[in-house]
Amino acid sequence: MLGYILRRIALMVPTIFGIMLITFVIVQFAPGGPVERVLAQLQGQNEGSLSRVTGGAGDLGGAARSGGGGEANARYRGAQGLDPAFIKKLEQQFGFDKPAPERFAKMIWDYVRFDFGNSYFRDVSVLQLIRERLPVSISLGLWMTLISYAISIPLGIRKAVHDGSRFDLWTSTLVIIGYAIPSFLFGIALIILFAGGSFVQIFPIRGLTSENFESLSLWGKVVDYAWHMTLPLAALVLGAFATSTLLTKNSFLDEIRKQYVLTARMKGLSERRVLYGHVFRNAMLIVIAGFPAAFISAFFTGSLLIETIFSLDGLGLLSFTSIVGRDYPVVFATLYIFSLLGLAVNLLSDLIYTWIDPRIDFSAWAT
Repeated sequence: MLGYILRRIALMVPTIFGIMLITFVIVQFAPGGPVERVLAQLQGQNEGSLSRVTGGAGDLGGAARSGGGGEANARYRGAQGLDPAFIKKLEQQFGFDKPAPERFAKMIWDYVRFDFGNSYFRDVSVLQLIRERLPVSISLGLWMTLISYAISIPLGIRKAVHDGSRFDLWTSTLVIIGYAIPSFLFGIALIILFAGGSFVQIFPIRGLTSENFESLSLWGKVVDYAWHMTLPLAALVLGAFATSTLLTKNSFLDEIRKQYVLTARMKGLSERRVLYGHVFRNAMLIVIAGFPAAFISAFFTGSLLIETIFSLDGLGLLSFTSIVGRDYPVVFATLYIFSLLGLAVNLLSDLIYTWIDPRIDFSAWAT
């Protein structure tokens, strides 16, 4: 097993390198980079934010107003009338004055040391941006996964035991309907019904906590936190438990029909003993082992629209706005961290398989 773990860890290195290289190459050909964004702002699209974007550059504003033209201008759309020296300073500020291979090599070396630099347009370190948004993403991802599993596992077991009954029929109908409704659409409906949209206003629709959160008692903080998380979690959980419910049911049905279950029943064991003493461990292997991957998926990618609807500033929204705004340090740093965690979670899922069922042995893969 140790050899398998070491081999998987060793394979993470070229995998991460390949992901970063492909993304870097794609970005080089993508139009509308950070330099073009600043130039567009200088041409009047968003002049008010120029001081924030070029802050610390000193005389960039004066250089931009000095006029000029040339080959440097021709590389960028919207650069007409701007001094080539200003464009060169802008390229130097964003690091685009160096060849692409050199920039990529420096980025990889920095990322190996977990040095992600600063955001282009926020004047703050990338790690600080990620730390500020971690509470939202952890709250949404962790609670959504726990709640969906807490619903889907008992429901799936009961559906398997009562397969074909009325209970199985109408719960399957509800599960499929819930899965078919997009979470963001359900979130909007919740806002309309319970957050002052058209009916009553019971829950807030902004932020993770109230403004007076720090002054509350411990119990008050718990209640305030749960109060803010109710609607976003309800919107996310609606479709999240559908897949795991059906997976749990099918796994139990597959195990219940096996010979060892019939043998256990013939020995006179109670149905509860057969179900939870013999069937449960084998049937739940796939479901439980997939918990880390489900959490990571919800943690990073499953809540972008929910974060937007409920004004929750999490990692999903940060990644999306960074891609739209061409904030490449944030884009590459989040991609690197997400990919690294994703590979680690895949390895963790394999280890959970072996912990749940010792019959599974990955040591052969290490040879």
